[in-house]
Amino acid sequence: MKKMFLMTVAAAALVAGSVSAQELKFAPGEDAKFSWSTFEEFKKAHGDLKGQTLKIFGPWRGDDQVLVESMLSYFENATGIDVSYSSSENYEQQIVIDTQAGSPPDIAVLPQPGLLADLASKGFLVPLGTESADWMKTNYAAGDSWVSLGTYKDKAGAEQFFAFPYKADLKSLVWYSPENFEDAGYEVPKTMEELKALTEKIVADGGTPWCIGLGSGGATGWPATDWVEDMMLRTQSPDVYDKWVTNEIKFNDPAVVGAIEEFGWFARNDKFVDGGSKAVASTDFRDSPKGLFSSPPKCFMHRQASFIPSFFPEGTELGVDADFFYFPAYAEKNLGTPVLGAGTLVSITKDTPAARAFIEWLKTPIAHEVWMAQTGFLTPFKSAKPETYANDALRKQGEILTNATTFRFDGSDLMPGKIGAGAFWTGMVDYSGGKAAADVAGDIQKAWDGLK
Repeated sequence: MKKMFLMTVAAAALVAGSVSAQELKFAPGEDAKFSWSTFEEFKKAHGDLKGQTLKIFGPWRGDDQVLVESMLSYFENATGIDVSYSSSENYEQQIVIDTQAGSPPDIAVLPQPGLLADLASKGFLVPLGTESADWMKTNYAAGDSWVSLGTYKDKAGAEQFFAFPYKADLKSLVWYSPENFEDAGYEVPKTMEELKALTEKIVADGGTPWCIGLGSGGATGWPATDWVEDMMLRTQSPDVYDKWVTNEIKFNDPAVVGAIEEFGWFARNDKFVDGGSKAVASTDFRDSPKGLFSSPPKCFMHRQASFIPSFFPEGTELGVDADFFYFPAYAEKNLGTPVLGAGTLVSITKDTPAARAFIEWLKTPIAHEVWMAQTGFLTPFKSAKPETYANDALRKQGEILTNATTFRFDGSDLMPGKIGAGAFWTGMVDYSGGKAAADVAGDIQKAWDGLK
């Protein structure tokens, strides 16, 4: 954990919701695009749990809480279980307090694998079993990757599957204006080689290929860590990535230095970036994509995660004014189609029949589809129907996720806080300013070596 604050439950700003008050968003059986048969099958198998309770604690608040509760209402309808969901502004600290006090929820949902690994090592999580791990290997795209994400050492030091990934976020995207591409005669690149060739062609045509901004107040530099992580997955095998984020492979290893320099190929060429390379660190990441929509365009491409449309100019229509493509892999390196992202993981913190039934519920397509049909939800579950996605943008992102051969969680989030949210950020600012990649990597490694 990056930082721990002691607090009382009263001070945690808990937000709780009763799922039983929720109406079913989509009437079962009425819309053929949903997998209603799986809902009925689950209901027959688990419909005898009426009277039991299930307490779920997670990170979703505000509009997201409404969305998760709309999904939970189907689980409650199918089982008769009385479900309550709660969250806290400081949910990471609150789950630690509750588990250490012996008063955990039945289910904990967290977006931090490192925190879950720590809870597992202290005996606060219940193993989900090899059956669930085998199910995920078969039913999730890049299933081995997802199993690895939820596998940690238990109190005795044995590795077990503790956390069921549910709801993913996608980072390996490049945003562009279809109109600008069409006017210039450019085609969406399918490989990294083609992306680099397009970058050079845009310059030859008198344009600027990229908008890149690392500015983010006290978190300045984090967008570059995503670039480097994506480049690690495109130049090295997944096991090298895994060893890197745990410091088994050092930050100043040639593989990591090479990935930093891959980012530099784009970001440190004055002709490639709007404002020149010196503007990269000083440009706020929220302002950076606006160059796609100026007339004439200040840039043609912007690499950023699926959330970035929130910062597009008001009235921008996805699929018309803006679109995206997969940040491609090198054809020559034969590393498949890796994807960088994040997401939430579901763990049992109190072993009850209701908690076990909930894990089984997450294995049904309908548990994914009712959220897919609204907003802000992506899944690698191959049996969830893509047609249930609320719009074409989500559907395309879902396809990128299900076509991935490898999924890896944001590396900086897996590193110790002083590295992933400290030395790595500042190192990328230094690198964007002209410092040599090897020197930057060496500085970050020194910071890691200095951790107590």
